[in-house]
Amino acid sequence: MAVRLAVLLVVVGIVAAEDPYRFFTWNVTYGTIWPLGLPQQAILINGQFPGPDIYSVTNDNIIVNVFNSLDEPFLIHWNGIQNRRNSYEDGVYGTTCPIPPGKNFTYILQMKDQIGSFYYFPSLGFHKAAGGFGGIKILSRPLIPVPFANPTDDYTVLIGDWYSANHTSLRAILDGGNKLPFPDGILINGRSSNSTSFTLQQGNTYRFRICNVGLQNSLNFRIQGHKMKLVEVEGTHTLQIGYSSLDIHLGQCMSVLVTADQPAHDYFIVVSSRFTTPVLTTTAYLRYANSNGPASGPLPGGPTIEVDWSLNQARSIRTNLTASGPRPNPQGSYHYGMINTTKTIRIASSAGQFNNKQRYALNSVSFIPADTPLKVADYFKIDGVFRVGSISDAPTGGGIYQDTSVMGVDYRAFIEIVFENDEDILQSYHLSGYSFWVVGMDGGQWTSASRTEYNLRDAVSRCTVQVYPKSWSAIYLPLDNVGMWNLRSENWVRQYLGQQFYLRVYTSSTSLRDEFPIPKNALLCGRASGRRTRPL
Repeated sequence: MAVRLAVLLVVVGIVAAEDPYRFFTWNVTYGTIWPLGLPQQAILINGQFPGPDIYSVTNDNIIVNVFNSLDEPFLIHWNGIQNRRNSYEDGVYGTTCPIPPGKNFTYILQMKDQIGSFYYFPSLGFHKAAGGFGGIKILSRPLIPVPFANPTDDYTVLIGDWYSANHTSLRAILDGGNKLPFPDGILINGRSSNSTSFTLQQGNTYRFRICNVGLQNSLNFRIQGHKMKLVEVEGTHTLQIGYSSLDIHLGQCMSVLVTADQPAHDYFIVVSSRFTTPVLTTTAYLRYANSNGPASGPLPGGPTIEVDWSLNQARSIRTNLTASGPRPNPQGSYHYGMINTTKTIRIASSAGQFNNKQRYALNSVSFIPADTPLKVADYFKIDGVFRVGSISDAPTGGGIYQDTSVMGVDYRAFIEIVFENDEDILQSYHLSGYSFWVVGMDGGQWTSASRTEYNLRDAVSRCTVQVYPKSWSAIYLPLDNVGMWNLRSENWVRQYLGQQFYLRVYTSSTSLRDEFPIPKNALLCGRASGRRTRPL
C-alpha cells in the first residue's frame, strides 16, 4: 500500500508540474472579402480574416487542430516559434507533409523559453497572398519581471501590402515565369484605409504588437501626435527608446507602448511603403474613448526612399541587458561577443532567368521542393530526396541553377552568417527554429575587416534580419536546436521562386535531450507514404 501511494504521489507531482495546455480548433475555408473595394477570394480561419490570435505564456503547450476545407493541400507555419528539438512541427514543406483537402492535422507546439510577438501564416502554394495569417502573443510567466508596467490592453496590428487579385491568379503569373505587378494597396488587420480603429482611455498606456505580414515591401508605421516606445522585438526586450515612426521590414514584429497623453479626439495611424515608387499609403484611427472630434490635419509624414535613415534606426535598436527574458536571469547574462565563432557562412542573393523563367537564388542555387519533406526523408533515411552540401557556404559567382539545397552544420557550433546584397532592393531573411544576434550591418562589400564594426555587447536577438540595397548584414548564431530549418527570403515572391534553403543542424545522438522523434500523428507523404511513425 505504501509503495502504491508513493507511485501515485510521483505521478501526481509530474502532472502538476507539467506546463499548461491551450487547445484550438481551426477550420480553414475560402470566403469572399472586399478589402480594397472589390470582391476577392480569401483564406479564412473559423470565418475570420485575419485569423484568430494565439494567446499564450512561456512554455505553454499549444495544440492546434487544423481542418483543411480548401480544395488544395495546406500548411501553417509558425513564424518565430522555435519548436525546440521538433522541426517536424515547423509547418513548411521541407519539414511537414501538407494537410490534404478534406483532412485535418493537429500541430503540437510548445512556446519553450520564448516570449514576444510573432505570427502564423500559410506556407504553401502562395496562400499567404490570400490571408490565413494571425498574431501570436507569448507573455512572460507571472513571476518573471517585465521591464514595463502591465498595459491597459494589448493590440495585434498586422500590416502588409496586398493585391486585389486572387492568390491563384498571382501564382499563375509566377508559375509562368513572370514578375508580379506592383501591389494594389496596404491592409491594417485585413482592412484598407479608414476601416480599422483602436480605442484608448485618456492617460492609459497600451501595447501594440506590429507585424509586417506582407508579400514584397518594407513598411513604415506611425501615429499622429504620439511617440511609440519600443519595448520588444521578436522575443527580446529592447532599450526603451521613443520613435515617431518605425520601419518594419518583411516578416518582422515589434512591440511598442503608446500612452494616450494627448487632447481627447481621434488621430491618424499611417502605414506607408518604403523604398518604392509610387508610395502606397493607408490609414487607421487611434480613438480616445472620450473623443470630442474626428482625426484632422495633414497625415504625419514618414520616410520614403532614405536608406541611411532606416539603417541608423536599425542600429539604434538594442537589447535591454538588465531585463529578464523568458527566464529570470538578465538578457545580458549570455555574453555572445566573447564566444569564438567556429565557421563563417556567406550568403549572397541573386535574380535571373532559368529556362527562360524568372527565378531567385542564394549562392546561385534556386531552391526546388523535393517530392518528400526533407526532414521526413531524413528520419526514414530515404535516399535520393536531398543531398547535404548541395549549396555552397560562400557565393560562387556563377549563374543560377536549380537544386533542393541543403547545407549541413554541426549541433552546438557557434557560427557567423553574413548576408550579402549586391542588388538594388532591400532583402529580408528569416531562419526558422532560432533567434540570432544581429551584430552588424553596413553598405558596400563585407570583408573580414568589417568585424571591427560589430556590436559585441547589446545587439538585438531576433529571427528576421533586413539587408539594405548594396549592403551586408551579419549575425551570430548558436546552433543549439537540432533539426531541418528553413532559411528563406521573407519577400514571398522570391521565396516562392527559389530564394531559400534548409540548414540541417545535425548530431549523431539519438537522445531525446537533443531531438524528438517524428510525431506519432505525423502525416506521411511522397516516398514516405505507407510507412509508420511510432506506436501510438
